[in-house]
Amino acid sequence: MTAVLPFAGLVGVAAAHDALRLLAVDPRLAGVAIGAPVGSGKSTLARSSTVLFGLATPFVELPLGCDEDALLGGIDIEATMRTGQRVARPGLLGRANGGVLYVDALNLVPDAVTNVLLGAMDTGVVQLEREGMSQRIASRMCVIGTYDPAEGLPRRHLLDRMGLLVLLPRESDVAERHEVLLRHQQRDMRQWHEMTALEAGLIAEARLLLPQVTITEAQQQQLVDLALRAGAEGQRVDLFAVAAACAAAALDLRVMVNHDDLDVAARLVILPRATRDIVEAAPPPPPDQPPPPPPQQQPAPPSDDPSQQTPQPPPPDANHDGDDSESQAPTQQSEEMAIPDDEVLTALTTELPLSLNDLPFRSVRKGRAGSRGMVEGTRGRHIRSNSGDPRRARIDVSATLRAAAPWQPMRKQALSHERIALRADDVRVKRYKSKAGVLFCFVVDASGSMALNRMRQAKGAVQHLLQQAYVHRDRVALLAFRGSECELLLPPSQSVELARRSLDVLPTGGTTPLAAALLGTIEVARQARTRGIMQCVALFLTDGRGNTSLQRGVDIAEEIAILANAVANEGVKSVVIDTQRNYLSRGEGRKLAGQLRGEYIYLPQASGGEIANVAVNLTQ
Repeated sequence: MTAVLPFAGLVGVAAAHDALRLLAVDPRLAGVAIGAPVGSGKSTLARSSTVLFGLATPFVELPLGCDEDALLGGIDIEATMRTGQRVARPGLLGRANGGVLYVDALNLVPDAVTNVLLGAMDTGVVQLEREGMSQRIASRMCVIGTYDPAEGLPRRHLLDRMGLLVLLPRESDVAERHEVLLRHQQRDMRQWHEMTALEAGLIAEARLLLPQVTITEAQQQQLVDLALRAGAEGQRVDLFAVAAACAAAALDLRVMVNHDDLDVAARLVILPRATRDIVEAAPPPPPDQPPPPPPQQQPAPPSDDPSQQTPQPPPPDANHDGDDSESQAPTQQSEEMAIPDDEVLTALTTELPLSLNDLPFRSVRKGRAGSRGMVEGTRGRHIRSNSGDPRRARIDVSATLRAAAPWQPMRKQALSHERIALRADDVRVKRYKSKAGVLFCFVVDASGSMALNRMRQAKGAVQHLLQQAYVHRDRVALLAFRGSECELLLPPSQSVELARRSLDVLPTGGTTPLAAALLGTIEVARQARTRGIMQCVALFLTDGRGNTSLQRGVDIAEEIAILANAVANEGVKSVVIDTQRNYLSRGEGRKLAGQLRGEYIYLPQASGGEIANVAVNLTQ
């Protein structure tokens, strides 16, 4: 049996250590979100940080199966029946007032619970309105959340309200893992307990010094400029960055913020919220100087001599494709032989038809005002209580007692005792309703043939569609296939910023493992269904030319046909957006759409009417 290491003894979590120290110094930072793979010690670190906040500070843990009743509180049934008056039972938010609320698996918390938590973080109070009781409960607290990024990301609105964001690396080196093993095998933990006690004392001194810490206007301007160049949205990031810099100075027992403190604020507050590369975010040109033209390849000007004019295929970023003709047949062979090994192509959004923005998103829109509709289940908002099996649902104690109350005089007289007499038909169970989960899975072909076709347009299309997913609060997943495998770049999440970043650095090159992409789509859809996301729309941005099989000796075309049929049988609605140039196409994209029993769109020449018709058909 290995001993549990105290806060100072944990290894490989230095960034999370720093973030928790800053939060303990200044509660105005509101919270810390720690993303790390399973088994990295993030939960142990969060629970062991209680000593930093002081023994008198409440530390409340929010369980994963928590519902609104446990979060908000309600009527204490036993006390109410004993006293004859309504007695309120405090919820988790009320018990965490003035302290810390710890949320493990922050990304798996139901939306109904997250909404209540967001309101408490914004206002510092919880308004309890239920069972004829109205009460305002103070709930000013800091939030410490941990999660595994492989299971998806927490809601963007929740991360926006937590000042410090930490993403620990997936892999650790041999020396680090060996050190973890040695520390856990130690019998004497006194040195780590002593170091933790010293850190707690230092944090107590820093809290007293914090009101005296000053930061200059120039330093504040540096943080604001960095946030703007990084594309960090909202003004909370500026306030959190200044608070983090001041807390870092207080931890060093200084009253003036220096450059190192600004680095800490940038590392823990600004950079985790970056939506673009700071190196590429150059300042705009002066007003009297026109911006430089984009680095696009332009076709050579035509010659006056007709004998010197040769048919040239349009470049990968041309505005329209050439017509099919015999003069372009040699070009097809030469371009196929010139597939680059690896190349990162920037997104090109100007050529995307505007009607394409709504293509997949109108397909599952069932409710009013663009909502996805509602589904009943075991999570969400409590809508009613009725008779049911208590082994399959949660018992509504209040509704059960109300149903049994009219029969108590008769039952007590028959049974001759003072206890409450309940029968099976008195039991009431809770019914919940939640928003219908929708997952849009973008499956992007990153093979070498895409570099010859329209990879830049494909990236632009995904960026436009991601923006629509953000507007409708949908979850998105991003898969890319190249070489011999399909990689899940972004698990189902509501963070479109991470999807954009993953897409921007996606290299292009290698063979086309279309079969692996279909298998990856099936796995993502099945995993989403286990998390309550019942609807899945897969958008395949590809030229449809699979040339790598999952198993050796298997016919590639037959393997693709079998897996495409399996995707359709999983209930996944598919849209194939063909990115191949028409003079290279042999109809592979349209054939793939037929195998998926989905819809087909030709990206470069898609008309608004055609796309609208496809969207209408998907709603039926």
